[in-house]
Amino acid sequence: MSLAVRNRIEPAEPNALPTARVHRFTVEQYHRMIESGVLREHDRVILLDGLIVTKMTHNPPHDVAVDLTQGEVSARLPRDWRVRVQSAVTLAESEPEPDVAVVRGPARRYRKAHPGPRDIGILIEVADSSLAEDRTVTGPLYAKAKIPVYWIVNLVERKVEVYSQPRAGRSPAYADRRDYAANEQVPLVLENRLLGHIPVDDLLP
Repeated sequence: MSLAVRNRIEPAEPNALPTARVHRFTVEQYHRMIESGVLREHDRVILLDGLIVTKMTHNPPHDVAVDLTQGEVSARLPRDWRVRVQSAVTLAESEPEPDVAVVRGPARRYRKAHPGPRDIGILIEVADSSLAEDRTVTGPLYAKAKIPVYWIVNLVERKVEVYSQPRAGRSPAYADRRDYAANEQVPLVLENRLLGHIPVDDLLP
């Protein structure tokens, strides 16, 4: 039986650095740095809540789980939705690259701009060493953007955490969390419609 956990994802403690030493960037400034060559692909950075941060290195189990997850999710989507893997999405103050994003199609819709909150149905992160960050930093970030459903494929505890009912405001969080163990099936819900169930074992390496 799945475990319903009522406590919310809460934001991490504020950074201890003095604010005078931290410069925040807008999405537009971030784009200009990429276009001008200040930031390049090999820099492996993303914009999170106005800060440019280094992307984490992936290990083989992580990449296997991403591959399994995108395959299982893709197989159950309606034709007007599609999966993007480790590609950027644009939020108000961030441009993360979630491991798996379920977005409206067709693919050419995003020739000039990355998917935004209105284009996104589900965001999924595969977590091993990033588990705490995906719960306390990434989760509130996605809740603030009103992303309706957020999954963490938790490799550490071998389960899938499903978050829904995003609430923005001063302390953004998801109001509902449900955990699905390795011998259970996680429901795939898109726009409040149940598309099917995925065995958690089929998402784990």
